[in-house]
Parts: sequence; C-alpha cells; structure tokens
Amino acid sequence: MSRFELDARLERDSELITVLGLCQLRLLKDSRWPWLMLVPQRPSMTEIFELTPLDQALLTFETNMVGAALKQVTGCTKVNIGALGNIVRQLHIHVIARFEGDPAWPGPIWGFGQSVPYQDQKSRQDLIDKLVEAISS
Repeated sequence: MSRFELDARLERDSELITVLGLCQLRLLKDSRWPWLMLVPQRPSMTEIFELTPLDQALLTFETNMVGAALKQVTGCTKVNIGALGNIVRQLHIHVIARFEGDPAWPGPIWGFGQSVPYQDQKSRQDLIDKLVEAISS
C-alpha cells in the first residue's frame, strides 16, 4: 500500500493550517480571496468517487464544516466549493470566500489575474486563527 504524499504544486501554493479527520486544511498563498483547500490524506486519489463510502461522508462533513466556518469568519456573500483537478490530479477541494465586487465577481477565480502573496502576515495569521477557532467550536 502506498503512502499519502502531498502533490508538490499543492504544497508550493498553499500552507498547512491543520489536519482534520480525513483532510489537510490548507490556505492558498493568494490574498485576493480567502481561499482554502481540503486534501484527503489518501494515496493515489483523483476523484471523490474513488474514496470509500465512509471517506466520502467524512469529506462531505469536513467540506461543509470548513465552508460554514469560512462564511462565519469572513462574512462573504457566497462560498464557492469545487474539485477540478485538471492541472493537479491529486484529489483536492477548493473552498473560496467570494464577495460582490471582488476582482472576478461574479465570474470564476480560476485563471483570473496573478496570485498576490500575503504581505500582511498578521492579517493572514488572524484569518487562520479565526478559522481554527470556528472549526473547533
């Protein structure tokens, strides 16, 4: 049986916030949107339907929990959730806070402009701390 390894691109483009029951919860290194990613810690997974039924249920639970926490913490207009995987095949779920009037609203964020790294590390850490607190409660 192979061991779970995070795809190098996912690791490069995000940072670990915490590990949930099934997934790593990661923050994308793009300050334009509060953008999270869930990565199920199962080797060689590319599709949700490849997970066991129990892992599928856990993924749904964790996705809903993270989406609710993100909406609570940011007060966003909409939470976008998607599993695309056209470039990075490893199964991962994007959870993104969207706001009316954000740079790409109402269109998708994929392929829109260039990533903007977090400059203010305090605001980045505050977001992480609030998310962890909201998830824990």
